[in-house]
Amino acid sequence: MALKKKNRIRSIFDNTIDKKTMHKNLEFTAVEQYKLLRANLSFTMPEGVSCPIIGITSSMRGEGKSTTAINLSYVLAESGKRVLLIDGDLRIPSVAKKMEIKSTPGLTDVLMGYESHQMSTFKTDILENWYVMPSGELPPNPSELLGSRRMEAIINLAAEKFDYIIVDLPPVNVVSDALAISKYITGMIVVIREDYTEKKELEACFRQLKLSNVNVLGCVMNESEASGVPRGKYKNYSKYYRKYYTTRKS
Repeated sequence: MALKKKNRIRSIFDNTIDKKTMHKNLEFTAVEQYKLLRANLSFTMPEGVSCPIIGITSSMRGEGKSTTAINLSYVLAESGKRVLLIDGDLRIPSVAKKMEIKSTPGLTDVLMGYESHQMSTFKTDILENWYVMPSGELPPNPSELLGSRRMEAIINLAAEKFDYIIVDLPPVNVVSDALAISKYITGMIVVIREDYTEKKELEACFRQLKLSNVNVLGCVMNESEASGVPRGKYKNYSKYYRKYYTTRKS
């Protein structure tokens, strides 16, 4: 039994299809940057928040938000925190696929009445304190579900049992889902992909977040070759957020 579990863990971390997905498959520099992101989160959290609920989004598709959500939740759990990762992208979910787990039961099952106190269902084989709630079956009304009172109740219940809740959300400029749930989260991290994210899309993203009074905690620069703060076409966007966090080849 122990050998079977060990092989299961190895198969996840040795996945050659997407080596960016799990923390231990990343390059050393990327690992350190995720740990830096973990450390910086403690300085951006409002006082008195016992369980921060952090949304991970982007301006457009393909910027690496789901990978960032997985890796951030992992490094938080690795530090000893009790962490729940929720795949809140109910349109094109990818957390289950990236982690090679079943997509059901998941968030939509909980929203439709599945016993939400059975968190043991979502416990991973990788870390004792790391829980992953996949999307579940895709619903016809994702935005309404994410902004519902039921969603609020689920988050509040989970917040009593975890130290951090990370929610992977659809891109802001594509659908309104991230904005619908923003009233229930502590803050949002925006993922930007170097040499991919369009300037006008990024500007529109932050404009939407500002209009919705979303607390932007910061940004993650994905696929960055440079160390330190981003440069070039992104330098003019410093007015839209407090600081950049940088991940390399994440």
